[in-house]
Amino acid sequence: MSIDTPRALAPAQRLGWLEDAGRDFPFYNGAPVALSGAQWLFVMVAVAAGFAVLVAPIPWPAGPLGAMIPALLFPLIPMLALAKVAPGRWQALLGRVGWRELRLMAGFALLNIVVTISVGTILQALMDVTSNKAAAELGGMDTEGRVAFFAKTIPQLLGEEVVTMLPFLAVLTWLSNRPGWGRRGAVVGAWVASSLIFGLMHLPTYDWNLIQCLAVIGTARMVLSLAYILTKNLWVSTGAHIINDWLLFSMSLLGAGLAGQA
Repeated sequence: MSIDTPRALAPAQRLGWLEDAGRDFPFYNGAPVALSGAQWLFVMVAVAAGFAVLVAPIPWPAGPLGAMIPALLFPLIPMLALAKVAPGRWQALLGRVGWRELRLMAGFALLNIVVTISVGTILQALMDVTSNKAAAELGGMDTEGRVAFFAKTIPQLLGEEVVTMLPFLAVLTWLSNRPGWGRRGAVVGAWVASSLIFGLMHLPTYDWNLIQCLAVIGTARMVLSLAYILTKNLWVSTGAHIINDWLLFSMSLLGAGLAGQA
C-alpha cells in the first residue's frame, strides 16, 4: 500500500464529521509502519530536544540568519528522528494540498481566532493575563525586521505542529493498545493530552501563567489540532496556524499604528 493511499474507516470508528472518511492516522496501528515503544520514546526525546534548541539561551549569530537557525532546527530535529525510526515513511504525516486544503487552512484559522479572542476575553474578565511579548516586540521593529520576523514564523510554526502532532500520535498509539479505550476514546485522549502539552510549552512565553496557557493556548491548540484530525495532513494544520498567527500579529501592528496616530 502506498503511504498516500487512504485507509477506509468504518463510521463507528470515526469521530463523526470531525474526521474525513477516507484516511486514517499513521503509525498508531502499524500503517504504514509500526513503531515500538522505544522508537516512540526516541522520537519524544527529539521533540524535547527541538523545543530546547528553540528556547534555550544559545548564543546564535546575530541578525535574521541567527534567529532563523533555532526556528529551522525546531521541526527538523524531531522530523529527522521520525525519519530514522520510519525510513521512507515519515511523509505519512503530510498530504496533498489543493483548493479544499487551502480553504480549510483559512477556515480553521478564522475559527481559531474567534475561539481565542472569546476565551481570552472571558479569562481577562476573571484574572490578570499576560500579553504575547512577540507582538509587542514586533511593533518596535523596522520594516526589514518585521519581514524577517514573519519569515522566521514559518518554520517555527511548522515546528509547533510537529511537536504537537508527534506526541498526539504517540499517545494515540499507547491508548489504542490499552483495554477499554477503543479508537474514538484514544483519539480524544490523544487530542486533549497533546493540547495540554502544547499549552505547557507556552509557560515561559506567558510568564508561567498556568491557567492562561491551559485555558487559552490549550483551547486554541485543540482547534488547530482538529485541522489535522480532520484531514490527517500536517500541511493543513500548519497553514491554519500560520494564517492564524499572521492575522493576529497584523491586527496587533494595525492597532499599534492607530494608537500612535491618535
